[in-house]
Order: sequence, then structure tokens, then C-alpha cells
Amino acid sequence: MQSEGHRARRPQDPHTQLRPEQHSTSVMDTLLLCTILSLLLTRTAASTALDDGWSMIMPTEMRAIEGYPVVLPCSFTHPHHSHHSSIQVVWRLGHGTSSTVLFLCTSLNDSHRCQARASQDQRYRLEGNPREHDLSLRISSVALQDGGRYYCRLEVPGHPPAIFENKMGTRLRVEAAPRILGLSVVPSEVSGYKALCRVQGSPLPDVQWVGPEDVLEGAPAYPLLQEAPNQHLTFSQLQDVQAGGQYTCAASNPLGKDQATLFILPSAYVESSLETSPSPLLLFFSFSLGAKVALLLGVAVWVAKGHLGSWLCCMTN
Repeated sequence: MQSEGHRARRPQDPHTQLRPEQHSTSVMDTLLLCTILSLLLTRTAASTALDDGWSMIMPTEMRAIEGYPVVLPCSFTHPHHSHHSSIQVVWRLGHGTSSTVLFLCTSLNDSHRCQARASQDQRYRLEGNPREHDLSLRISSVALQDGGRYYCRLEVPGHPPAIFENKMGTRLRVEAAPRILGLSVVPSEVSGYKALCRVQGSPLPDVQWVGPEDVLEGAPAYPLLQEAPNQHLTFSQLQDVQAGGQYTCAASNPLGKDQATLFILPSAYVESSLETSPSPLLLFFSFSLGAKVALLLGVAVWVAKGHLGSWLCCMTN
């Protein structure tokens, strides 16, 4: 029997874990290798940017109010040793083959003026000076249809020509107060008739139906996607409208309000005066808020004084 001091050593298992100091050294080597690779990659990217030396700067999003002008900022940087006798500025709405060129101008021989095409839409104008690295575009009297993503591009002639563009572009969001475009009465799919209200605005307006005394329960408004890709139009309906009724379509969003009122003549009055009318409910008057209401009151006073009868007699004679 061997003593404890002379016990035979077991052969070392190749899968035995490293000692703590060996494990620490291995981790440090791995971290050092990762750091070196990271620095090499960073150096490579920085060198590419310095060799090129061009950059385009645009905001990711801009907001505008319908009817007012807006300036879309765009600036660029380039190497100080770069000098080009001719540069061309291009602004596009949309990206790819479906994009639309809105503005194009050329600056020659260090001129501070960028000459646009003869057919250029006058709503678009270059606000900046290309020779001062400013390609900002001004749009006068913005409309809801102007909403979308805009791209600024600088073209330098050469062999081959150089093109510089911000790939992200600027998203222009146009906001507008509600405007009621139409108010009508049509047959209902269920029974009777229903009133329809078509509204435009951005953000998309909330629509509410109001009677002479209280708020009416209309169907929830929904956007007309097939007619408005940017969802500027909304549509609401009120079921079971009655002859002799008065119905107001009221629309609102953070920028304002609009409303229009539908007057449907009583069926007894319509049947006695218009026997050929297919339906009494189809005879109605729609007045928007403001001048049309005042006009209606004026006509009512004129009729009450008998002036309408006198005028008809004169026309008959």
C-alpha cells in the first residue's frame, strides 16, 4: 500500500477545464482580437468617407399648412479642392421609376444663379445657392396633394458623371382644416334613405351628425382609400333620414371646423307641388356655414314681403 505522499498521478483529461489564470488569458486574447478587428473596420469606413468627401443633409420630416409656402432644406459638403464649372440640381417627389421630377436647374461657371427649365412649374423655386452648398427648395401655396417624400440630388458632369443624393429624403406632411365637399341623400341598402357627407382635411377630420335639438347617431366615418392614397378624404353616413328633417354634418380637426346643413322638404308639400317627383326625399337644399345661410334668410324675407309674386307676374306679362 502506497503512502499518501507517493500516490500515483492520474493522467490528465484533455477535456479538463483550464486553470483560472489560463482561462483569463484566453478571454483577454479574444477581446484584444475583437478590438483590433473593430478598429480596422472603423478605419476602413472612415477612409471611404474621407476619400469621397461628399455628404447630403436633409431633415427626415417637415410639416406645412395648406395654402402657405414651405421650404425643404437640403445642404451638402464636399472636399475643398473640388471645383466644378457646371452643377445640376434636381428635386424629385417619390423614389424609383414612379418618381416625378419637380424641379431642375443648372449653375454654370461659378454663377450664383441656377437656371431652371423654361417649362418649370412656378410653384417650385430654388431657395438656396448651390455655390454655397445650399439646395433648399421653396414650394408656394402648398396643397394636400403635395404631401409625400422628397429627394434632393446634385449632379456633376464628367466621365463618368457624379450623382449625390440623400437616400432617405424628407417626408412632407401637409395639414389642412376640414372642408365639406359634398352632402347628399341616396336610397339606403336597408330601407328608406340615408344622408351622405364627404369631408376633406388633414389630420383626418372627425365627423358628427347633429339634428335640430341633439346629436344624432351616424355611422363611423372612414377614409376613402380608393380616392385618396394619402387619406385626406373621409366619408360618413346617416341612416333613415325623414322628409321635413334638418340634418347637419359637422367636421373638425385640430386646425378648424366646417359644417353643412341638409334641409329635406315635407313630403306633403312636395307631392302637391311636384307630382312627377320620383321621391320627396330627393328634393333637398344643402347650405354650408356662413354666406349660404345668410342668403337663405334673405330669400325668405323677400318671399314674405310678396316681391317674388310681383316678379313672377311681370315675367308672365
